Parts: sequence; C-alpha cells; structure tokens
Amino acid sequence: MAATLCVRLLRDPARNFIRAYRHYRIKDISANNCKPGDKVNVKGWVKSVRKMKGNLFVDVNDGSDANNFQLVVNKEKQFDTAYGSSIEAFGVLVASPKNQLELHVDNLNEIGKCPLAEGFPFYPKKSYPPEYVRNHLHLRSRVSSMCSTFRLRHEATRAFNEYLVQGGFVQIHTPVLTSNDCEGAGEAFLVKPSNEQLLKSMVKDGVPLEHGYFDRATFLTVSGQLHLEAMSHGLDKVYTFGPTFRAENCKSNIHLSEFYMLELEEAFMDSLEELADRVEDLVKQVSKCLLERSATDLSIVRKLTTDDPLEKAFEWMEKPFPRMNYDEAIRILKANQSKLKSSVSVEEGINKEQELFLVEHCQSPVFICYWPKEIKSFYMRENKQNARLVDALDLLVPHVGELVGGSVREDSYDTLLLKIPTTDALQWYLDLRKFGSVTTAGFGLGFERYLSWLLNVHNIKDVIPFPRWAHNCVM
Repeated sequence: MAATLCVRLLRDPARNFIRAYRHYRIKDISANNCKPGDKVNVKGWVKSVRKMKGNLFVDVNDGSDANNFQLVVNKEKQFDTAYGSSIEAFGVLVASPKNQLELHVDNLNEIGKCPLAEGFPFYPKKSYPPEYVRNHLHLRSRVSSMCSTFRLRHEATRAFNEYLVQGGFVQIHTPVLTSNDCEGAGEAFLVKPSNEQLLKSMVKDGVPLEHGYFDRATFLTVSGQLHLEAMSHGLDKVYTFGPTFRAENCKSNIHLSEFYMLELEEAFMDSLEELADRVEDLVKQVSKCLLERSATDLSIVRKLTTDDPLEKAFEWMEKPFPRMNYDEAIRILKANQSKLKSSVSVEEGINKEQELFLVEHCQSPVFICYWPKEIKSFYMRENKQNARLVDALDLLVPHVGELVGGSVREDSYDTLLLKIPTTDALQWYLDLRKFGSVTTAGFGLGFERYLSWLLNVHNIKDVIPFPRWAHNCVM
C-alpha cells in the first residue's frame, strides 16, 4: 500500500512541478542568496501590473523587504492578475539588463482576488494622507510606507533588546494589572470584570462593588518602574518593554491611550550624570543600528515628510548631547519669551512648545537636569546640594519634545515616608529602603515617540499598528 502511494506521488505531475522550485522570500532573493538559473517560487501581493510588448510585468511584495520584486510573464501563457491580489509564482531567475534578478514565470496562481470596485480603499499609483489610511487599520499593512514603518518598529525593538542584553540587563515582565498608580496623576484606567453578577457574588463587606474582584482598586499599568525597582534590589540591572496605559482626554499628535515604554533600572547607580550617559549611549547605539540595518525603509518613510538625506538627518549621533539644568533652561526661555506663544513659568514646568524651542536653540537633543521638587514625582531623590531640587532629567529631541524621563530614586526611608500618600498601598516600596537598600536610577523612553522622531512621522498614531486614543478603540 505504501509503495503504491509513493509511486502515485512520483507520477503526479503537479506535485513534481512544485517540488522542482524552491520557495524564497523576496528579502532573501534581494540579499543575493539566489543566482540566475535558480528555479524559484515566490508568494505575495501584487503592487503593480504593466503590459509591454509581449510581456506582462508584475511587481510583487511579500512584506519581507522594502523593494518590490519583478515577475516577467509571457502574454502567450495567458496568466492574469490585478493590483492587490495575492499570488503564487513559479519560474526561473534571470538577470535583468540593469543586473537585477527578476523571475521569468512558468506558472502563476492567483490565490485571492482583490476586487477594487467592491470597497478596497487603496488604488494603484495613488498616495493617501495618513488620516485616510488610519481609517482602515485592518488594511494598513497593504500600504508600502506602513509596511516600512512596522518593519522599522520591529528592528528598533530588536536593537533595544540586543543593546540591553549585551549590557547585562535582565528583562522583567512587569504586570499589566497593578494596584499602584505610579505617577499619581489620576490618569489610570480602572479594571473590573464586565460580569456584574460575578462581582456581586465576590464582594466582601466594606469593599466597594467595583473593587470586588481584587478587593482593592486595580488599574492598567501607567509604568512598570516601581516593580522594576523591586527587581533591581536583587538582580541589579533590569528592564521592561511593554504596553502602558494613560486615560488622558487628549487628541494631540504625541499622545495615545495605549503605548509602549522601554523602562530600565540600575542598582548601585547614584549620580544623574551616569544616568544621562546611559540614556545617551542607548539612544545613539540603537539609532546607529537602525541606520545600518534599515536605511531603505527609513528613506521610504522619511521621504513622505522631508527631503533631508539620511546622513544629514542623523548628524546628531556624532555629537555629545548638551546638558543644562532646569534653571538654565528657564533663563533661556525667558530671554526668548517674545518668540514663544506660551508664557514661561518656573512653577508650571516646560511645555511642548518650549521643549521644542530648547532643542532648536541647542541644534541637538538636549538633557534638562535637576528639576524643582514640586513639579516632579515622589520617588525622585532630593538633591544633596539643593533641597528644593530633585536629581531628575528629561531628554528633549526634535519633533516630539520629551522622549525620556528619568531620575535617581529616593533612597531615604524617612524622606519617602513623608512623601508617599498611601502607606498601605506602597508599604512594600518603603520596605525596599529598609532591607538591604541600595540607590537605584532609571528612566522610561516612549517607544512611539522615539519612532516618530527618527522617522519624522508627524502623528504618533502612525507608528503603532493599532492606535487607541480618546473616543477611538477600533478592532
């Protein structure tokens, strides 16, 4: 029986035809992993169709590479396909007159038709504004510039992880559900089951119904920082890279309700200068890696908003980032008040317009260090030379303003005891200063802000696959 089946398979001409061709992704063909004469099978989506003389020229892309791959189909073979359709092609690789590999097709199968007239939102040889593309989240991956954006997002994620692993950091999966509002700004999403009957069956005496499941208020995380501090008190260098949530009624180009944060914490680090060195090195090394690995994708995305060549756009990587204290920044802003729409106030901090002015003034990303205690969070260490300040920094960059916020953490039990608003919820945080305490420092980097800056994308909603913001949670 088995022998008979084997003979039948060998005699199956369709199966033997397929086995004669090896499947390659377009990225691998572009990387010269193939040579003229190779029998190749490719799959992907049709980006354009051109009829010339006796041939049909079909550009196809499978998402693995920024560049399309050309299929040459002899009209006599009567294969047909159209823009947007998914196809599978079998053929022989040939060097084109421009010495680029192309596939001369022996057989072409249309896997899925794309009837443009039935509501497909994108047409060939047309460009669409980001707002229009954003209205079709489920089909954004069919837009070439969005594919480039999401490949870049993947490569940036990879580069951040590589940098930190090579630096001896341990990745920690901090919880999405948490009982602390790290920043204390009242911007957390409250979590409760949607099943009201379940809640009623679980609630205990003295516990509000909406807190019945966990017996306390529980939120979607606004930051993994406090959990990282706990882990750093035994693991030293730790980081987390995951979703965070902010309930802000804001539709600005740099705000999302769900976004990704890279956060890290280092034990035994007790100076703001060391922390700034770490931030600067991380940003530069990851950006250098992206420029080396993904220059084509970077060019595709950036050319939609700027004509600046990549070399000029990344000149900042070769220069040290200026560092100024908060008082210096305020003096510069006050001296240029006439150039600003917003008024400058020591007590109110530095807003986005003022952040971007400081970046332009320095012609570089810039650190603002040593902030007034009153406008920063409880966990930031009081400066030993000036008790009105905390050892905190912000890194400001072109286009988005604040990219990184960080600090040396308050390591005094007594000082923290006076600052923490609810000792019951954060007693464990105080315990860190009681049992084998060390000074730690760390920061959070907004991943989508980083991508918006590097890619020169003007709306942060266009660098995350499925953006969520006030009044919008599609899919």
